[in-house]
Amino acid sequence: MQYFGEVLSLSVAISWTATALFAEVACKRIGSLQLNIIRMVLSLLMLGATLWWFTGAPYPRYADLNTWLWLSLSGFVGYVLGDFCLFNSYVLIGSRFGQLFMTLAPLAAAISGWIILGENLSLNALVGMVVTLTGIGLSVLGKGTKHKIGLKLPLKGVLFGIGAGVGQGVGLVLSKVGMNYYKMAVPANVIDFSNLMPFASTYIRAITGTLGYLTVMWYRKQFHTIPRVIHDGKGMNAALWATIFGPFVGVSLSLMAVQHTEAGIASTLMALTPIFIIIPSHLLFKQKITLKEIVGAIISVIGVSLFFI
Repeated sequence: MQYFGEVLSLSVAISWTATALFAEVACKRIGSLQLNIIRMVLSLLMLGATLWWFTGAPYPRYADLNTWLWLSLSGFVGYVLGDFCLFNSYVLIGSRFGQLFMTLAPLAAAISGWIILGENLSLNALVGMVVTLTGIGLSVLGKGTKHKIGLKLPLKGVLFGIGAGVGQGVGLVLSKVGMNYYKMAVPANVIDFSNLMPFASTYIRAITGTLGYLTVMWYRKQFHTIPRVIHDGKGMNAALWATIFGPFVGVSLSLMAVQHTEAGIASTLMALTPIFIIIPSHLLFKQKITLKEIVGAIISVIGVSLFFI
């Protein structure tokens, strides 16, 4: 199918818009840490069932030690660190601004790709960084009380948003390394595994995410909150849909998209979430939206596109 990768990329942007909205509802009802635990466990069940149905084994077949190492590291950076920051930003500044900071992911991916993979940082990429930061600044900066310019959002929420974008970008580069090892580990006579590899890769990342969040919950001594959370019907329903559209559909399709189109095109289309989420967040959460915020979101996405021209 022509433009299959592009269609997948747009589907990812829509999927991430949905998961952001459901996650904001769930975070505010049951807590960000609790949501992440439930989300990781549910995603493992969904991904395991998918692999079992199509491959006959409820685990990632053919994955070698290098594959597990790099994808686990990606899961720690992207899921444990990145998503912890992202969901906390939803609580403090809302999913619309939280997703805006996710446009920092290509910036973080470009820098980490330069460091880890030795990839070149082009002039367009540097310009894209500046444009993206300008768009974010236009959206989150306003007239301050003591100075001419100040943050109109809580500083803690902004820092969580930055952490989320950086975690997503670095995690993507680590995933790329892990999937390259995975491709080399699959036997040459196996020809029907390429479309399932993104789901298998996501499964490995989700295992690390689950273990990471269980460790955090144990350290904070918050296991007693799980029974209360499970009995919150609206919170659990939102968590279920956040899982379906997030680590199950969204992440897996994002890894599949880069297999069917250029990474730059895929990343640009997937970065449309901050624009797609504007109207739904206004309708669902009655958030006031200014023209400057809309322009800022558009500029930040334009900045993302410059990375790949």
